[in-house]
Amino acid sequence: MSTYLIINILIIFFPLVLSFDKNLTYYKKIPRLIFSILIVSTAYIIWDSIATKRGDWAFNPEHLIGIYFFGLPLEEILFFITVPYSCVFIYETVKFYVKEKEIRLSKTIFGVIALLLLIIALVFNHQHYTFTVTIFTAIFFILSILIKPQLLNSYHYWLTMLISFVPFLIVNYFLTSIPVVTYNDAAFFGKRFITIPLEDFLYSFSMISLWILFYEISLSRRK
Repeated sequence: MSTYLIINILIIFFPLVLSFDKNLTYYKKIPRLIFSILIVSTAYIIWDSIATKRGDWAFNPEHLIGIYFFGLPLEEILFFITVPYSCVFIYETVKFYVKEKEIRLSKTIFGVIALLLLIIALVFNHQHYTFTVTIFTAIFFILSILIKPQLLNSYHYWLTMLISFVPFLIVNYFLTSIPVVTYNDAAFFGKRFITIPLEDFLYSFSMISLWILFYEISLSRRK
């Protein structure tokens, strides 16, 4: 069994087992989650495929099964299923066990953040990873402002993001230290936290946030 596949299994194992908890009944929300995965994960897989072909990053064949789709290893495709399943599970758990609080922040603040991110993307347009991840993060803030502004003022959302960064650090440390994934230094800013490129923090933030955003959009459509 490949190292990357083991990591995927560990990511989803406990959320999958606890999906049938009588309080959370997470399994009933899977159709709503699939809606989010189809939209967000597809976008990131397309980016991933292009970036891999371009040489922004690569996957160590010693830690893979050897099956590829769209130029990506099977394990990488599974990553875009196991991670949203687990992150949205954390979100639903937070929603169930923690009382919601409104965080009063103006939409203008997030609009300014989105604008700054777009400016950063233009400045670092020659660094493909930096450019793309800042664009995706800006897109999250813009879509949230336009479609679901209450998400940005949700204590549940921000607490979920805080909690999610713990497994993110653990998983990314193993992926980048073994390494399962290697990065082209020319594609990003060049600074790392331990072995993790700083851009990975924006990558994780934007991806998890977009999964939650479209999951919430899907839940709203049910009402």
